[in-house]
Amino acid sequence: MRKQPLLISLVSFIVGILLYDRFPVDSLYIYNALALSLITLGFAIFQFKKFRSFAVVVFFCVLGAFTHFLNFKKPQIPTFDGKQNMVFQLRKKLNSSEKYRRYEVEILKVVNSDSAPFNAVVSVPKADEQLDFTKYYQTETYINRVEPPNNNFQFNYAKYLSRKNIFHQAFINGELITVPKKTLTVSEKIKQQRLNALQNIDHSSLQPRNKEFLKGIILADRTEMDDETVSDFNKSGLVHLLAISGTHMVIIFWLLIWVLRKLIPLKFKNLSIILALVFIWFFAIFIDYGSSVLRSCIMITAYYVFVLLQRKSDLLHALALAGFMILIFDTNQIYDVGFQLSFLAVLGIYWLNQPILRYLPKPKNNFQNFLVNIPSVSLSAQLATLPLVIYYFHQYSLVSILANLIIIPFSEIIIISSLVMTVLLVFKIDFSLFNLIYDFMVNTLLSAIKWFANLDFAFFKNIPMTLLEASLLLLSFYFLRDVLLKKDFKSAVRFSYGMLIFFALRISLNFYHYQRDEVLATSYFRDIVLVSKHHGEAVFYIREKSKPDKIEKYIVESYLNSRRIKDFKIETVKPNVSAVKIGKKVYKLDD
Repeated sequence: MRKQPLLISLVSFIVGILLYDRFPVDSLYIYNALALSLITLGFAIFQFKKFRSFAVVVFFCVLGAFTHFLNFKKPQIPTFDGKQNMVFQLRKKLNSSEKYRRYEVEILKVVNSDSAPFNAVVSVPKADEQLDFTKYYQTETYINRVEPPNNNFQFNYAKYLSRKNIFHQAFINGELITVPKKTLTVSEKIKQQRLNALQNIDHSSLQPRNKEFLKGIILADRTEMDDETVSDFNKSGLVHLLAISGTHMVIIFWLLIWVLRKLIPLKFKNLSIILALVFIWFFAIFIDYGSSVLRSCIMITAYYVFVLLQRKSDLLHALALAGFMILIFDTNQIYDVGFQLSFLAVLGIYWLNQPILRYLPKPKNNFQNFLVNIPSVSLSAQLATLPLVIYYFHQYSLVSILANLIIIPFSEIIIISSLVMTVLLVFKIDFSLFNLIYDFMVNTLLSAIKWFANLDFAFFKNIPMTLLEASLLLLSFYFLRDVLLKKDFKSAVRFSYGMLIFFALRISLNFYHYQRDEVLATSYFRDIVLVSKHHGEAVFYIREKSKPDKIEKYIVESYLNSRRIKDFKIETVKPNVSAVKIGKKVYKLDD
């Protein structure tokens, strides 16, 4: 507690959030618990100093539960029958599908309904004009509740949206009536400027695929990126390049520092740092700040505040401060995959980078130091995030380490060039020569990433992983530090024991699921899917007119991961067949 009080307090705060989310209690209990923890903390500080650390841990745990309680209140969720005439405004642009652009909107009014304004996800045909923040929209459509899935192995989209206070969705196929807003809030003006910047990129002479890459790597907009490109980044382990993260913000910050120090006299070097910090915060706001951007900005700010105050900087203090600032305003961020992976990556770098560096050649200059740190930082981050990556995405590529070693140095040039290109296009400067150079660089990068992605022998998918398995694997990696540093028998035994428990649990779960036989029905939109599992094989029965590729992606793969099996086949049932005989029983294939 004495060495890392902020980090331990943050961990306690997170435990409180998780406990309250799992076991919610009435307001009376949570207020009493907060008051009691405050009294206990006061006694521990002034009277019973031996229990101070325990009291602090308990207080922050209760504080986390209390903060989540304030965010946990469920609003009254209206229900609607039939078509509704609604008025709404844009809040955020979401990832598009094949036929629709998807948006997060605020429904301000439903005609003939007294419901308060509420959030929803709407889908608009791509043929229609894109929504923006300068208008109100009115249309007539069905407003549906987002329903949870029928089975626990499916992704719970309803729960995911509920953490963003969204419970409804609508598909708009009719006419959209627009009414210009008389005034825009500051937030809407900033969001509209970002939307204008995205449209300027769309209207540029860059190649279509490179436009989407530019929007993703600088303006954090991957909503129109094609599935093939996203798949290449995923399979090569380089998807973090498409998310505005610490790497991007640090490169942009260092570029600003370098430029400002060329313009500002050396005796005002602190002014360069202050101006660079101000800029990255403006940049974070402009790109509609996410958790990874906020974390990066807070950590960079905390680090350089220590530099300005001539104090020794501490990575874990900066990380804990970033966590507190994000979670206090929105405790549901703890369930965001990006939030979890970004924090684990930083912890992994802190915990394993120096031990790994001991096994690499000692650098003799700054350039060699840069080259040596790339593999150590990359390996540290990937080891720390590996359990959660497999738990959430059930896939991993062995070439990701090599791909990161080769691509990351080149990506610095790409990020800087992308920033310059974005600035030029924001001001509608279409510099043809620079466009050609940029197209060439991005094409080279995407070709290299595709080459790594096509190494199928190193890519593994449908890897089953439970949260308990991921936790045991993380614990084993925690012991790995001592193995690398001390090289003694005791450290090796701890690490080996952790891995042994992990594999014992994994084998037990594999055997348990292998023995289970079941028949169940699920659905993909209106398509009913019947699943029959016998030992290590599953058969999926679908209608002839169903979409097997979509069903395989969203139903089959999820089922295989949850039941820990590899072998499966898809049987197509003709439209005139309403039931399927499995064993001695007959199962309906209709609603």
